[in-house]
Order: sequence, then structure tokens, then C-alpha cells
Amino acid sequence: MYIEKKYGCILFSEWSSIKAFGALDPGSNPGGAIMIEVLRLGHRRLRDHRISTHCGLVARAFDASKIIYSGEHDSSLLDSINNVHKKWGGSFSSRYVEKDINFIENYRGVKVHLTMYGLPIQKHIKNIRKHKKILLIVGGEKVPGEVYKLADYNIAVGHQPHSEVAALAIFLHEYFQGKELSKTFPKARLKILPHERGKNVMEVTTK
Repeated sequence: MYIEKKYGCILFSEWSSIKAFGALDPGSNPGGAIMIEVLRLGHRRLRDHRISTHCGLVARAFDASKIIYSGEHDSSLLDSINNVHKKWGGSFSSRYVEKDINFIENYRGVKVHLTMYGLPIQKHIKNIRKHKKILLIVGGEKVPGEVYKLADYNIAVGHQPHSEVAALAIFLHEYFQGKELSKTFPKARLKILPHERGKNVMEVTTK
């Protein structure tokens, strides 16, 4: 049984300090049996911590199943995901792979590489939606040439310079056609109470 208690306002600085990834319980996934795994290439612990964190946040919020990092091993990035159940609920997961090219080669599913040099998403998303198991590859500082060859689709959300975080969000939104915006996070201890002005959070306790 859940008891919801109004939590009041969270200051921006306090909100920003919460560095855990959220997670979606598979049972609440609007896509059903769909599994989209995000591979974030070439993570650098010091320079990329923030943007790699945002990749994880967007992957979780827009209904991906998990995020996988390559590059430098960053235990703090992975540890933050393990704390998700305590605050925001769900089962979104993460892991690290040392050899990303081998991982892509051996992946059993469709491989979609997001790159501004790729084909327009609006012309190919309908075909991509036919696939239910997808590895969604987002670049780092430098994307190895092999990735372009190994991908089943090289897809662009635009042909101007932009962030991999933006590309990830737009792709997932287009794939799920907006259904990801209505999903819920079972067993969450914190829930946002939508408010026209200000910030309100519901604290959820169990009995």
C-alpha cells in the first residue's frame, strides 16, 4: 500500500543535486515487449560525466530499457543507477562494456546509429518502428568509422550540429509517437506533482 504525502517545494540547487537515473518498470512500458538499449560511445570520466548522465536521464525518461557505456569506466555513473529504486522507482539499468565495436558486432537486434550525417529520421522511422529490439548508438568525442558500417541505419534528426542528448530524445519520441510521455514509475518514493508555477513533489511511503 502506498501513502502519498505532499512534499512541498524543492529548490533548484537541491533538485540539481539528485544525480540518480530514474527507471521504468517493464510492466508500465507503453511499448510492451519493445526493448531499446542505448550505447553511449567513448565516455570520459572528467569531461563527459554531465552529458553522459543526461544521456542516461533521457534514455530512462523516454522509455529506453537500459544504457550501456563504453570508453573510460566510471563507477560513479553506474552507481547512480543502482540508487534509482530508492527515489524514483522502476528497473532501468546500466552497464559498462570495454570493447564497444565487438559489442555492436555481436548484438542481436537492429542497430541504429544517430549521426547528423545520416538519413532523415522522418523518412525512415516508420520502417524502424517495425523492429522491437534496437541498439541505439550515440556518439562521443570521435565515432570510429566501423560504427557507420556496422549500423543497420545511420539516422539524423537534423543535418546541423547538435547534441547527442537532443538526438536521443527526438529519436525516442518519434519512435514511440509520444506514448512515452504518459508512462509511470512504479514503486517510486518521489513523484512530481505537476504545477503551473513552482515545484511540488509527492513523497511516497509504504506501509
